[in-house]
Amino acid sequence: MVAYRYLGNSGLKITELTYGNWITHGSQVENEQATACVHAALDAGITSFDTADVYANTKAEVVLGDALKGQRRESLEIFTKVYWPTGPAGANDSGLSRKHIMESINGSLTRLQTDYVDLYQAHRFDKETPLEETMQAFADVVRQGKAHYIGVSEWTADQIRRGSALAKELGFQLISSQPQYSMLWRVIEEEVVPASKECGLGQIVWSPVAQGVLTGKYKPGQPAPEGSRATDTKGGARFVERFMDEPILERVQNLQPIADEMGLSMAQLAVAWVLQNDNVSAAIIGASRPEQITENVKASGVTIPAELMAKIDEALGDVVERDPAMTARNSPSTRPS
Repeated sequence: MVAYRYLGNSGLKITELTYGNWITHGSQVENEQATACVHAALDAGITSFDTADVYANTKAEVVLGDALKGQRRESLEIFTKVYWPTGPAGANDSGLSRKHIMESINGSLTRLQTDYVDLYQAHRFDKETPLEETMQAFADVVRQGKAHYIGVSEWTADQIRRGSALAKELGFQLISSQPQYSMLWRVIEEEVVPASKECGLGQIVWSPVAQGVLTGKYKPGQPAPEGSRATDTKGGARFVERFMDEPILERVQNLQPIADEMGLSMAQLAVAWVLQNDNVSAAIIGASRPEQITENVKASGVTIPAELMAKIDEALGDVVERDPAMTARNSPSTRPS
């Protein structure tokens, strides 16, 4: 069964593998298949589920709420997010204004069919709303019992420090950061992780398998397999594109002997790798088929020896992205519409 870890400097325990439904639910995968994946996660011991209002323009939350219907609510940890445009994308349908946060939490609770979420996350930093306004709104969401905890996603180290200081003044704390993190994308290590440790946040990382590239299924010099994310015209191809360079694909193939030595698949090795970071509370895994869940949960509890961690670094060499400035670069400079 999947192990639990504390989320940041809080008393909340979450499963170190968390099921996420970005891209898949409400868009790529039919509802019946999505429900089967959620139930496979539950059967594997996963009790933590991550979604967002923007996923499939609110449909992903609906699918997750339906799939979890009948489960004991107190035995689940449900996370969602606010920031990106939803609905008709009107002037106040995005960002972290008080208006949007208050309206969005109510919409998310309705779609998820619950009275509260365990973790409510700022999906990006809103440069057009005073941070004091955003933090006050989150404080009120917590006091109203609509969220137990507050987190952020893709915030820089400076933004985390400023947000944490304000949160503490208002009587609550930020407990989590949700960044992209994988063997190929390590931009949080230099600045975000130290700031998070300082402020008591744990990482819930997304894309630990680098959009599927670290499974090794994309071979250098060969077309992408049919049905893979790289061939998905609904949006999946756009997200995997940055990792589809030939030098990256060639380096990734060097990981196969290391995975073999560990008795793991390359996907399991990739997920286990992010869990070696002591500031990572959970890795988000998604699935379009239940058997993918069954396979990926084998990464829980795995310890990769130091010598093999060094071999992974050597195998990937200079194709790894480490620039901490990429966190800010990947965040909108103006509120999206």
